[in-house]
Amino acid sequence: MNSQLYQLAKKFLFCLDPETAHHVTLKGLRMAERLHLLQHMFPSPVDDPVTVMGLKFPNRVGLAAGMDKEANTVAAFGHLGFGFVEVGTLTPRPQPGNPRPRLFRCIPEQAIINHMGINNPGVDEGVDNIRRTRNFKGILGVNISKNKVTPNKEAHQDYLACLRAVWDVADYVAINFSCPNVPNLQELAKADSAADLLSILKSEQANLTSDTGRYVPLVLKVSPDMSEERIRELSRVFLDCQLDGLICTNTTTSREGVEQSPAACESGGMSGKPLYNRANETLAAFAAELKGSIPIIGVGGITTPEDAVEKIKAGASLVQLYSGFIYNGPPLVQAAARSIRDYYAGKA
Repeated sequence: MNSQLYQLAKKFLFCLDPETAHHVTLKGLRMAERLHLLQHMFPSPVDDPVTVMGLKFPNRVGLAAGMDKEANTVAAFGHLGFGFVEVGTLTPRPQPGNPRPRLFRCIPEQAIINHMGINNPGVDEGVDNIRRTRNFKGILGVNISKNKVTPNKEAHQDYLACLRAVWDVADYVAINFSCPNVPNLQELAKADSAADLLSILKSEQANLTSDTGRYVPLVLKVSPDMSEERIRELSRVFLDCQLDGLICTNTTTSREGVEQSPAACESGGMSGKPLYNRANETLAAFAAELKGSIPIIGVGGITTPEDAVEKIKAGASLVQLYSGFIYNGPPLVQAAARSIRDYYAGKA
């Protein structure tokens, strides 16, 4: 699919309510995948293999969590050129999320504001969906969190339940404690709380590895709305706990860059182009603290291939797309993967 064809499809989709457009798109992708149309519509994924966290990624460009919330479109997204796909966020029990409308476009700014509230079918159905639809040669990440009604003091039980449930189907597990759309969730990102949670999860990771003979890396997804002191504190926690990987970053509560948008007054997290600089600053700050000891997945505001390369230069080993993919379509996936491959080839 070339850029002109995608822009035509986008005109239709952007006439719909954002959440309706999302469901129409995913349903269409699943249908096209079942009819074996996608492999004829899209070129083969860019071949640029790299090993990160002990996993061999076909290329360095992935789909961020939040797009495939029900984990039922993995194979279709794989045909669009992604080297890895992260599904979810999944919680132990089904969760309806916040009332609609809860998804808003800021079109001139290429941004999205969402107040979804981690709506998902629950981890058991999510795992069943993965088992039924995973015809994907890339790496699969599964993003997990606690249920909204679970008190923070009991949050570890939810994360443990999800970790155990997804262990057999996930190549890596992403711990989401930075979503701004769940009350008090980010309290878990304070250094002491993060250390306690990570200690529990790493212990269970060791138990599951011993029981199954299979090691599944744990990564954490952090907020862009952190002070330099918080970044230093968390970096020490991540190093002490031997975290396998870090995702920088989740959405922001800032409205910098979309102040004039009618959607700027809506609550929720903002993603897209206006987040780019803030996300890169957080990425670079963590990279400086971690000094290569923990690989970083860079996400937030990538709308051009050059943006993807800049994430790599800032310290990322891999990148993920979300809002930029919505605004620019599958051509961005291939272009970003090629640009990163060319960047490394030029350094060789």
